[in-house]
Amino acid sequence: MMRCQYLAAAAIAMTAASASNAAPAAMDRVYTADQNTNTVSVFDPSSNRLLGQIRLGNRRPDVLSPLYKGEINVHGMGFTPDYKTLLVVSNGSNSAIFIDTATNKVKGKTYLGRSPHEGFFTADGKEAWVVVRGEDYISVIDPAIFRETARIQTAPGPGMVQFHPDGKLAFVVSSFTPQVDVIDVKSRKVVKRIPVVSPFSPFLQFTPDHREVWMTHKDVGKVTRIDTRTLEVIGTIDTGFITNHLAFAKVGSDVRAYVTVGGENAVKVFSTGSEPRLLATIPTGALPHGIWTSTDSSRLYVGLENGDGVDVIDTASNKVIASMGGGQAPQALVYLPGVGAPGAAPNLAPRLNEDPVNVSLRAVQGSGRGFAVVRNLGVIDSLEVSLFKLKPMTTYSVYLAGMDKPAANFVTDANGAASGTVIGPVKAYAVAGSSDAPASQRILVMEGAAAPSLAAAVLADVR
Repeated sequence: MMRCQYLAAAAIAMTAASASNAAPAAMDRVYTADQNTNTVSVFDPSSNRLLGQIRLGNRRPDVLSPLYKGEINVHGMGFTPDYKTLLVVSNGSNSAIFIDTATNKVKGKTYLGRSPHEGFFTADGKEAWVVVRGEDYISVIDPAIFRETARIQTAPGPGMVQFHPDGKLAFVVSSFTPQVDVIDVKSRKVVKRIPVVSPFSPFLQFTPDHREVWMTHKDVGKVTRIDTRTLEVIGTIDTGFITNHLAFAKVGSDVRAYVTVGGENAVKVFSTGSEPRLLATIPTGALPHGIWTSTDSSRLYVGLENGDGVDVIDTASNKVIASMGGGQAPQALVYLPGVGAPGAAPNLAPRLNEDPVNVSLRAVQGSGRGFAVVRNLGVIDSLEVSLFKLKPMTTYSVYLAGMDKPAANFVTDANGAASGTVIGPVKAYAVAGSSDAPASQRILVMEGAAAPSLAAAVLADVR
């Protein structure tokens, strides 16, 4: 649930942004890759509304049949320099899908190695490079024939690749190895390995002048800056719990960095000088993940992983000015200018899902924390629970309102974290409580097999 995304051709998009200087228009589109519904949601940024969804598969949990042929975990997203093709990566079905942005139709598919994560086109648009995070290489795809033509060896767990706009170097972060691989695009060889502070880095982005790469560290809540000329780390910024993605926007004469901090339900705004400063913290919906800037830098679009939609931020006021419901668990998000016709939305289906219910879990005793999201899946429901900062390698039980037996049991990892999903008729129980209800009307997290009790609970909901 907490894996990352990004968009493609960031440097090209930022260059186009400064050149066109156009406000969100009726021909522009915002796309999200929706991991739980296996859809691509398509939005009109000029009216802040959902146009519809491209359905690439069935929503969870209807993906378990051995005869199922749709996509699973629609996650990553990229695009060609001319914006005519959208590349969508599904890490559960190991596929890269190529979509025509004018018609919203799938025009090709390539199956890859284990758990691909993100895909991006080279600066000339002639190749698509997709990182295969479950292994240790990049798949090079010919987008004319939708076939893998080569593999480029990387550190284990490549999380994302991005190309410098001069076309000479590619930068690859890792989800399993604390380093950045710098690849010579022509020779397809790693020319430098840059050590970084954390092994879990899902996202990178160039500054608008392309002199720096900024990358997120989801596990330790930091952002690292790398000089693209010296290929050296020039600084690290503390950003916050569950740091996901980042984007840049020009506000007046200043370039600012915007970082989605999922664990704080916020976008944090930083200056980009030699000593970055925190300028603002913008509250958002639940678990902000992907983020992208409009072509004129006046708006930021933020995918809400647990909010099942997109928040729209005005960069002049640093406030959310609109929210758009979309698919479940959006990951990657991209803004593409001029790809649609005003008022036209061909080959899109209506929204498949309802709005979710989000629950914060706070410590009754100790210093743990967590959150949960409840979604309707048609005939049944899902309850996704994420727990943090508890005792390591310890069993915890989750009780819902009115239940005398736990809905689920979790065993934390070495860092005291655990997450999982309960499938069943749980929504009525999970949303029944309120902040002043008795213990039987709350979501409670108990250590071990202890009976539900607010006084003895480790975590409880705070609705």
